[in-house]
Amino acid sequence: MAMDNATAVFEFLLIGISNYPEWRVTFFTLVLITYLSTLLGNGLMIFLIHFDSHLHTPMYFFLANLSFLDLCYGTASMPQALVHCFSTHPFLSYPQCLTQMSVSLTLATAECLLLAVMAYDRVVAISNPLHYSMVMNGPVCIWLAATSWGASLVLTAMLILSLKLQFCEANVINHFVCEILSIIKLACSDTSFNELMILITSIFTLLLPFGFVLLSYVRIVAAVLSIHSVQGRLKSFSTCGSHLVVVTVFYGAAISMYMKPQSKSSTDRDKFISVFYGALTPMLNPLIYSLRNRDVKGAIRKVMAKMT
Repeated sequence: MAMDNATAVFEFLLIGISNYPEWRVTFFTLVLITYLSTLLGNGLMIFLIHFDSHLHTPMYFFLANLSFLDLCYGTASMPQALVHCFSTHPFLSYPQCLTQMSVSLTLATAECLLLAVMAYDRVVAISNPLHYSMVMNGPVCIWLAATSWGASLVLTAMLILSLKLQFCEANVINHFVCEILSIIKLACSDTSFNELMILITSIFTLLLPFGFVLLSYVRIVAAVLSIHSVQGRLKSFSTCGSHLVVVTVFYGAAISMYMKPQSKSSTDRDKFISVFYGALTPMLNPLIYSLRNRDVKGAIRKVMAKMT
């Protein structure tokens, strides 16, 4: 991010919930509960997958990666929102703001790509069950997860390095965190190239993975319909239900933020949408998977039995 020396901005003021002071206590309480639930739920999911050998399968390997991502993603923004909630001057220095934004973008991108990888895992499991363990072996799973992380780093680096902005003394961000769209709105220089780069990276991180997920489910549905027994169909669909719910929530909120014309953007609405996929989704993911999954429920019972 480049800034003109005469009008350099060295720190940003985050408005957060300041526009709604009557909601501060409620907002703080909700974010605190959400963050603690995120830590507990995702931490428990990682522990269960490590603890129970029956969960040492490709699907749960990717789920453990997703839980770790959600732990990091929630921690990248929610503690900061809590600290600034009652702060009189919630300032962040320029390096802090850039770091927080880069970390959040990397983790969100990795989650988008990992959800697509998890869809591929379900396609192989349902369409080709006899060769599933051969196709989705350990090295392949590690490679797919590492590729998701590596690609997210590359795409985020491209986006951050392309930011060439000048700020004409404007340093007030109408957001809870340093979010890229909110920062671009502060710039007094031409931002058309930056908006183009956001659109291009959004295509690779949102539209293409989401399109792949949709095509994967078309193939899954076709494979399930070819199963003659009703019980077999229900069992196959049950392994995909949780993933489909998570995909719908996460991609839906992110696409509504980054794939619309910025001229039609509402700052207040956008910052609350970002809370939805940046805070609620990491909390809901382990809950969705645990409530709809017999294996996870069985692992919880085993842990409780050993503790009693």
